[in-house]
Amino acid sequence: MPDEFIHEPRIAYFTMEIALRNEIPTYAGGLGVLAGDTARSATDLELQIVVVSLVSRSGYFRQEIDANGRQLERAENWDPEKWSKPLNAKIAVPIDGRTVWIGAWLYVLEGSTGGRQPVLLLDTDLDENSSEDREITHYLYGGDNAYRLKQEIVLGIGGVRMLQAVGFTIRHYHMNEGHSALLGLELMRRYTYSVEDVRPGESPYDIPRVRDLCSFTTHTPVEAGHDRFPYDMIQRILDNGFDISAIKKLAGADNLNMTRLALNMSEYINGVAKKHAETSTAMFPGYKVHAITNGVHPYTWTAESFRKLYDHYLPGWCHEPQLLGRVDCCVPEAAIWRAHIEAKQQLVEKVRTISGVSLSSDMPIFGFARRMTAYKRPDLLFMDLERLKEIARKQPFQIVLAGKAHPRDGNGKHLIELLCAHARDLAGTITVVYLPGYDMALAQMLTAGVDVWLNTPLPPLEASGTSGMKAAFNGVPNLSILDGWWVEGCIEGVTGWAIGDISGIPDGNARALYDKLEQVVLPLYFNNDKSRWISVMKGAISKNASYFNSHRMMRRYATEAYSR
Repeated sequence: MPDEFIHEPRIAYFTMEIALRNEIPTYAGGLGVLAGDTARSATDLELQIVVVSLVSRSGYFRQEIDANGRQLERAENWDPEKWSKPLNAKIAVPIDGRTVWIGAWLYVLEGSTGGRQPVLLLDTDLDENSSEDREITHYLYGGDNAYRLKQEIVLGIGGVRMLQAVGFTIRHYHMNEGHSALLGLELMRRYTYSVEDVRPGESPYDIPRVRDLCSFTTHTPVEAGHDRFPYDMIQRILDNGFDISAIKKLAGADNLNMTRLALNMSEYINGVAKKHAETSTAMFPGYKVHAITNGVHPYTWTAESFRKLYDHYLPGWCHEPQLLGRVDCCVPEAAIWRAHIEAKQQLVEKVRTISGVSLSSDMPIFGFARRMTAYKRPDLLFMDLERLKEIARKQPFQIVLAGKAHPRDGNGKHLIELLCAHARDLAGTITVVYLPGYDMALAQMLTAGVDVWLNTPLPPLEASGTSGMKAAFNGVPNLSILDGWWVEGCIEGVTGWAIGDISGIPDGNARALYDKLEQVVLPLYFNNDKSRWISVMKGAISKNASYFNSHRMMRRYATEAYSR
């Protein structure tokens, strides 16, 4: 480990997935992209952290879509040696009655302003391990429940041990979602009371000290979305000499609930939007859940044309995104529009290259891209095809879709087939294209190149949602359901538009979407006075991008979570 990273105490940021760069498939979706943006902003702000994650040599999967709209999953292997260096340290953890050795790769994240940050990618693919154990860190979210538990042992317990073996001094531990909650058990092992201070029947663990060291960010607003493991599996696989009765008091009596364990191991707990914090407080009464609304990394998600624009008119924006609040008065409308048209043309070319479909740069493009699963409701826009056609005949528009469904999410896969079928049904009236292989690069091009960004989740199931924040950095307004971050970001007609209310009734929201599309959004776009549309673009930048960025988010973590 280079001395530059171990000479002062750091924050240890634990995450199951992280989006480091497009060529490294160690991420599945928003959770990993947020982790990457967190690390990038920490680097830019010179906040000393060390990220701990898994190497995921076989990645998540590479997506293909066949002629019938069926998702095909291909392996997406990557070689850690190409992007990182092996560390000269190994630690061991007992798993399923065997000693499993863990190594680590060092990836050095370089920020847009020259900073450097260490990322440790844990790896069990070592000669010392059996063939079964060598695959523990291969597949991101692969395998069964036992495989997931083994991964979470490696991440939580193995991660704490690896940091110590490498020489880091850790002043605080941040758990990004509950996957790494077992680190709390490892810290409990480290911090115990002396025998003479423990009365009969009392816990020997210094839990208050462990709690002072830990923060927890929860992302999942539904109880069913949290990892749970039966205790017979815990006793067989974890097999770490832990007192099961003590674990049950912290993680639940019936199953080990990783979220419950993280809650009880952390002094500071936060949700990822104001509304999500309220939902989490209702889910977990008795815990104080703060709200630190997510953000996105300014440089990463801003198209080159807009980077140049901001550099010219608002120098320093990349380090102080709040300067974007001056866009209204400091950046000419014509310059905003030129930057947008450049980003839009790049998207048009990309769509043609990938799909062979030719989009028009003169016609508005609506974008929808995210994980394909039922609560995201990607089919809401297509609930009344005749109404959609009627709108398009008078005010034409185009639609670009993208997103992966989890390999075991049959409903999500069916939604992709359904969307592709709708694209065929609408051919000749509305050009609809579904792009395969959704990744960081495609996400950046989509959020920059479309004219309007759509998000239609079923409230209150969207914890935050960050794709619309990325769009805002590129002057793209949102047309979205009032859930997640959009509850805070929506200023009607200024930063974008709301769809209906928060009731979440599917038909009602579909009608509200069509009404807003037909009566407000499209008439504004086709208005002869383009300045009115550009005014909304400026509002998205000045009111949303200036605030919903990961620099603001990390400054809040530093002052509220890490300073305890």
